[in-house]
Amino acid sequence: MNLRQSLFALALLLSPTLAFAHAGHDHSGLLSGLAHPLLGLDHLLAMLAVGLWAAQQSGAARWAVPLGFVGSMLLGGLFGFGGVQLPLLETAIASSLLALGLLVAVAARLPLAIALGLTGLFGLSHGLAHGLELPAQASPWAYAGGFVIATAALHAAGYALVHGLPQAAAPLVRLAGAASALSGACLLAG
Repeated sequence: MNLRQSLFALALLLSPTLAFAHAGHDHSGLLSGLAHPLLGLDHLLAMLAVGLWAAQQSGAARWAVPLGFVGSMLLGGLFGFGGVQLPLLETAIASSLLALGLLVAVAARLPLAIALGLTGLFGLSHGLAHGLELPAQASPWAYAGGFVIATAALHAAGYALVHGLPQAAAPLVRLAGAASALSGACLLAG
């Protein structure tokens, strides 16, 4: 499957989610959970950046970075369901966008422990935000399933984008990272 086919398949997969992203359609929480990472630009860009960065890695980091993010995001979501509040949560999310964008822009290859620590911290903050925004009457487990599926799909889209492009297009991936970092900087600047 080439890049164009992969992106078209992803768009088809996610399009029903967007149609039901409005409140009142889904009391199970699954569709709300699917929509949350897709409709928040900060979440969307950060999660795509994780996929882009994972694709720039080698060895175990290629799968460990996105899995570490998803696992810690789920843990953060559980904390959010429990009402745990952290000061400066939006600042942490904007910082994750800045940092992940910079990591993609420079195609950084960090030691696996550091890469996992960073993505774990970022995933925890995104998950906490997701968990705190659990819709009323929604099942927390269905909602968590939705945001985990959407996040994994965004990671996969970023990964597929890098591997679907010819090597000559690598500067475009770095430019996308720089754009994500700039978005994070703008969010931090307020």
